[in-house]
Amino acid sequence: MPRFIVLPGDGIGPEITDATLHVLRAADARFGLGLTYDFHDIGLKTLAAQGTTLPPSVMEAAKSCDGVILGPISHLDYPTKDKGGVNVSAAFRVGMDLYANVRPARTRPGLGRGHQPLDLVIMREATEGFYPDRNMFMGSGEFMPTPDVAISMRKLTRHACIRIAERAFELARIRRRKVTAVHKANTFIVTDGFWLRCVREVAERFPDVVLDEIIVDACAAILVRDPQRFDVLVATNFHADILSDLASELSGGLGLAGSTNENELLCCAQAQHGSAPDIAGQDKANPVSLILSAAMLLEWHEKRRGNAQAGAAARAINDTVDALLADPATRTVDLGGPMGTRAFGQALAARLAG
Repeated sequence: MPRFIVLPGDGIGPEITDATLHVLRAADARFGLGLTYDFHDIGLKTLAAQGTTLPPSVMEAAKSCDGVILGPISHLDYPTKDKGGVNVSAAFRVGMDLYANVRPARTRPGLGRGHQPLDLVIMREATEGFYPDRNMFMGSGEFMPTPDVAISMRKLTRHACIRIAERAFELARIRRRKVTAVHKANTFIVTDGFWLRCVREVAERFPDVVLDEIIVDACAAILVRDPQRFDVLVATNFHADILSDLASELSGGLGLAGSTNENELLCCAQAQHGSAPDIAGQDKANPVSLILSAAMLLEWHEKRRGNAQAGAAARAINDTVDALLADPATRTVDLGGPMGTRAFGQALAARLAG
């Protein structure tokens, strides 16, 4: 019986988490998944009550669970770390070594915003790179030696580059057998040159998968002009973060973008978008991103735990999302439809239950 830790988060987090659980319970009833849930507060709520956005008990609970459902967080509104403002996303990715941030982008029926439909997956290394809260053993990777000078450091390790490349090639083998390595080695000669050497080394072990290489700015342009060129893109943390938002917008919007943070032992479902505090509590948020992220968590259970029913449930959720989004009458407000957060979750659950 899989046991999931549920962390509703900030802003619209509780609303879209509730809709997601409504869908998961319907899938559970249909496919006999035996899901159980442990709920924990994080974010601004625990900052006010306990002086930290991420109580240590939450990380301890996550170490023994079968998956995490993490709602959006308002990290921009948190105080500094020494005052309790822990970046929850970074803490899970680094603290639990959830190094693979998997971000699919597929055009949903009638909702694509690009010239062509797309169907790709961006594999983002999530534990190092340009992110100053995860590239130093002690202290921050950003600092100011004088009031007029700001410096940001980047860290790439062979270990992290190799393993995210391996996951990308493994995924490409069950898709269209093509990996595109994104880089900026024409200017970041040392670091991105190192990144490319690591990816090429992995490619030698996957002769059945084509390796393509592309400069990051050209990649952004081609995503708009010819996205069908891409199957699986693999990139360092910063590049992949930006490109995945672009790909998601082209496929229909960030509200439709599923995402997981995972390794071989644990998977965390997390919506790709932020906490949208301006619409919190108004029943306006689109819950699809977190719902699809939860479906990806079920897919992970099929792949890593051999749970075929979880995989079947994930595919049913995806198909049902497509069916609802194809009809303007069952779209959410942000997509020009009439449905609020709660109504969409209920409609999806009802359709899923048959």
